[in-house]
Formats: sequence, structure tokens, C-alpha cells
Amino acid sequence: METVPHRRHADLSPPPGTASWRLPHTPRELFDALPPLPGLRAEVIDGRLVVSPLGTPEYARAAMLLFAALRQPIADGDLNAYTGNVVVRVDGSRDPVVPDFVLAPADCPRRGARELPSSGLLMVAEIVSPGSTVDDRDRKPAIYASGGVPVMLLIDPVAAPATVTVLSDPKEGGYRTSARVEMGSRLHLPEPVGFTLDTSIFAGIPTTP
Repeated sequence: METVPHRRHADLSPPPGTASWRLPHTPRELFDALPPLPGLRAEVIDGRLVVSPLGTPEYARAAMLLFAALRQPIADGDLNAYTGNVVVRVDGSRDPVVPDFVLAPADCPRRGARELPSSGLLMVAEIVSPGSTVDDRDRKPAIYASGGVPVMLLIDPVAAPATVTVLSDPKEGGYRTSARVEMGSRLHLPEPVGFTLDTSIFAGIPTTP
């Protein structure tokens, strides 16, 4: 009869010197414990730690086109714009979310190297991709509204037809005002942005992965 070799069980004991370390208990704590993740985006959405690939160069270009379109109000208002490289800390929950574009006063307070408080911002923008439709369209508006972000811009090349939507007037976890146009039309971004955007600048965003 063939003898089955004895299999050793994996040693799951903590390495020396780490036994007293406190394990993360919440998605926020797990986010804080993550090492740098080159090429990936980590955020907490509705209690889930979501790690996803960074957008394609075409999506990054769309964020830069938005930055270019807002160049004058940015200069006139002493504002800063960020394209996917800052973390928004949602007031109350402290959950970290990473928009595709952030518009904030130059003196907006910062926690650590990358975190800005949601209530200190003027606008966030999300560019919908085939893999982010539910989070960007259904979940993130409530997250940003609950954090007091005055304006959210939703650029949706995946919709048929492609659309751009602006949400404003946050109250009780939702935005009370919404305006949507087909991509290519002009769309007014209300105060505190106060700018009419020609959405034809987004016409080249691909709609497939």
C-alpha cells in the first residue's frame, strides 16, 4: 500500500516582534495599513475596501482636459485642481475616496501628504468607466453629498448617449439639484464653481475597456 507523505501545516503564527501589533478592524484602518500600490487605486465605498486599476491614459487625459477648461476660474479664484492624485476624507465617516478630479481652495487643509476634507472642497468629478458604473453613478453621489461637497460632476461616456451631469445643493446625504446634458452640449456648473462648461471636450473618451 502506498504511503501518503505527511503534510506539514502552514505556520500561521505572527513573525517575531509583531505578535502585539493590532490588526485593522475597519475598512478605514485597513486602508491606512496598505503599503503603496503602484498602478492601483484604493478607496472605501459603502463600507467596502475597493482596489482597482488606475484609469487608461484616455481617461486621465479627460481629467486634464477638465483642468484646462477650468484654468481661468482656477487662476482667478486662487484654487488648486488635482487629477486623481489626492484622497478625499469624507466628513463624519472618515472614509477615503479618490475622485478623478478635485477642485479646492488653495488653503484647503490637508491631512498628511494626500488627504483633503470633503467639506473643504468646491467640486469633485468622476469619469465613468465600464467597471465603475455602479459606484460612480449610484454610490458616490451620496457619499460626496453626505460629506458636504458642494458640486459633483459625473462624466459618463459609457451611457447611451454619452452624458455629463452636474449635481449640487447637498442635503441629508443627497444632492437636491441635478442637470444633465448629452456630451457635446454646454453645461453650467453652479456656485461655488460658477462656470459654463463645453462638454464637447470629452468626446474622445473611449467607451470600452
